[in-house]
Amino acid sequence: MVGFKKFLSSVWEVLEVVIVSAAVVFLIRQFIAQPFLVSGASMEPNFYDGNYLIVDELTYRFGEPERGDVIVHRYPKDPKTFFIKRIIGIPGDKVTVRKNEVKVFNKGVEIFLNEKYLPENTFTTGGVEAVLGPDQYFVMGDNRLNSLDSRSWGPLERRYIVGIVRARLLPVKELGIISRPGVE
Repeated sequence: MVGFKKFLSSVWEVLEVVIVSAAVVFLIRQFIAQPFLVSGASMEPNFYDGNYLIVDELTYRFGEPERGDVIVHRYPKDPKTFFIKRIIGIPGDKVTVRKNEVKVFNKGVEIFLNEKYLPENTFTTGGVEAVLGPDQYFVMGDNRLNSLDSRSWGPLERRYIVGIVRARLLPVKELGIISRPGVE
């Protein structure tokens, strides 16, 4: 009988560890961070198909997305589908894409987009002008010739943003923290 009680006590300890671990993982994935696997070429040359990323879901609960952030969001036309894009315009901005130029104006003043993350001579297609409402963002892929983004389906509403990309885990040779490019 003593051996059986000891056995039950051991089983209970293991179950406690499993339950607590599962709860912690669930809470982290639901409210703090989650993994994301890049699928497609829309963010090349900065993110490639198969890159494994960590998405921070907590930061935007306390602050707003900023110009230059790389985000994961739900596709507005099919919210079950997730995309990775870069924020070009924030609420209140006017964004124009015309003749291979992307221009952003805030309160009538042109904002210089420091797009050092793009290869030299990157060609940007499209003829778009969007004035962003209080809850809207203009997002684009870094691979401007191969990206389904705000140039196609318009401004992205805040409610579709899942979080900001914080780290790349795979491939291991590219392991690292993802930083936001400066806006001058």
